[in-house]
Amino acid sequence: MHYKPVKSSDQAIEIRLKQLGEQYPRYGYLLLHAMLKAEGLVINRKRTYRIYTELGMQVRTKKRKKLVRPRVLMAVPGRPNERWSLDFVSDQLSNGRRFRVLNIVDDYSRTCVGQLVDTLISGERLAHFLDEIHLARSLPETIVLDNGPELTSKAMFLWSRSNKVKLHFIQPGKPTQNAFVESFNGRFRDLCLNQNYFTSLDDARSIIDHWRDHYNRVKPHSSLGYQPPVLFEEQVA
Repeated sequence: MHYKPVKSSDQAIEIRLKQLGEQYPRYGYLLLHAMLKAEGLVINRKRTYRIYTELGMQVRTKKRKKLVRPRVLMAVPGRPNERWSLDFVSDQLSNGRRFRVLNIVDDYSRTCVGQLVDTLISGERLAHFLDEIHLARSLPETIVLDNGPELTSKAMFLWSRSNKVKLHFIQPGKPTQNAFVESFNGRFRDLCLNQNYFTSLDDARSIIDHWRDHYNRVKPHSSLGYQPPVLFEEQVA
């Protein structure tokens, strides 16, 4: 008698991996593996990578020229709501009309605290939006932001003083000093803005709200041990 090894079937993993790949076309195999692992389909990362390559699902990236520049590392806060970062990105609707998105990120948990979508965002509108966030979440000790006119406005100055929140302005032309939200902006543009056409402002708000919920509650984050930000935040709270 001779032992004949029985090869385990990869069919269920292949089906689910294809579904996730179609739903999240910019996710690499590590993120997809974390999602499969969370569903109990795989344990070994090498198995996921083998199936991933057999299916030809590698994400193509454009090669860029590398510039040699000094890297300035920002200190990481020690708890949630210690420091937030905020910044603007812009895009356009299918009719060509431009709109802006204000992104606010918790630098410790990487949670996207909020996103404000509109064609015009003034300092007063921003201050009111921060008050809305405060209804569901504690305000931070510090907010890191650039020197845009909305952010250096009288309305923001008065809001920060009344809420005892320090506004830390980065140096002009130094976006690396706001690295956490800049990194989030890149993911947001790649995984949301570049993947969708927006027919109206309401449509953009709906799609972006859905994406933010997925980012906070489902998408694994490599710097958090491949946990979603909300889950990580709950564990350290």
